[in-house]
Amino acid sequence: MDALQRLGAHLETRLDSLEEAKRQGRKVIGYTAGGYLPEELVLACDAIPIGYVRAGDNNILRDAGSYICRWIDPFWRSQIGYLTSRKDLYYSIADLIVVPITDNHARAFSNTIVFYTPEVESFVFGVPHVKDELALGYYLDGLKRLKNKLERFTGIRIGKQGLKKAIELCNRERELFSQISMLRKANGNVVPSRDFIALHHGSFLADKEVMVDVLESYLKEAKKREPSADNVPRVLLTGSTLGDGDTKVLDLIEDCGGMVVMEEFAEGLRPYWTSVGLEDDPMAALAKAYLMERVCPGWFRPGTERLDFLVELVGDYRASGLIWYQLMYRESYKVESYFFPQILKQKTGLNMLVLESEYDTAAELGTMRTRIETYIETIRT
Repeated sequence: MDALQRLGAHLETRLDSLEEAKRQGRKVIGYTAGGYLPEELVLACDAIPIGYVRAGDNNILRDAGSYICRWIDPFWRSQIGYLTSRKDLYYSIADLIVVPITDNHARAFSNTIVFYTPEVESFVFGVPHVKDELALGYYLDGLKRLKNKLERFTGIRIGKQGLKKAIELCNRERELFSQISMLRKANGNVVPSRDFIALHHGSFLADKEVMVDVLESYLKEAKKREPSADNVPRVLLTGSTLGDGDTKVLDLIEDCGGMVVMEEFAEGLRPYWTSVGLEDDPMAALAKAYLMERVCPGWFRPGTERLDFLVELVGDYRASGLIWYQLMYRESYKVESYFFPQILKQKTGLNMLVLESEYDTAAELGTMRTRIETYIETIRT
């Protein structure tokens, strides 16, 4: 059984194992996507982290319409829809939901669940929009409040040694994702985009040690593969969010003859480029790595770091095109999509295709297909 099959088999029984863990007294901690919840804190108090990244189904937005207005990012409306409708059991199994407040869409989710699902306890903390010492102190204070909450909620004290052990485990996961990603720089397609995305989405639900073992196996398998012909347009896919179930853009790129060689998204994919240091103060190390050292999302100010990173990725992964996939009503990415094409053209010579979605496949598919097909053909010529 190959690594992805093993991951699939593990996830098929994951809900049952979570129920059994709860019967044995362990707590399940749900958290929202975005990369600002250190899973290390959850693991260090013997709780189980579960990340919410499912999205892409327009029907769930209809369910969410009873609880929130339309003018919120469809990914976050999807989170509201799944939590209130109970159509995804992972959203019903958490004992506590942690919401790092990154922007107005996360805040809308937090406020909605407090009002409409009061039976589910939640905890929020703020994420600053700049990188400086004051912001770092604010974020660290939020993590300390979260640590205290988790200790009270689980009845288990988070000690330095336990936290460092959890950091080492999560560092290994990030390191493996990074190594697998590096293989995609070479010719051929030894790590298909579908595999890489499936590994990411699975990692939000899987047992951490099982996930590390799966990634180690996948890395060995990928290194043994013969590269395919590298005569297709290499596409970098970026945007705000790539949820579990939102596959139409990837499907269309492949159908039209392109190959996605790198994805950069703030939500739905796990940040994996940096590791957490093992200094004397693990809490300070977590805050530094999760806020200061990771590439920031589009809602940071001034926001140039992420755009510079995209230009760097274009060169590193030898991309011949960049597709910017944004969700409706996500203002920060909408603004960037107007001026980044000029930066990309100036620094790389590449043109950029901007796509926008509200998870309405029936309405969007035809137009998207035509635009992607035309873009891929333009790259070829």
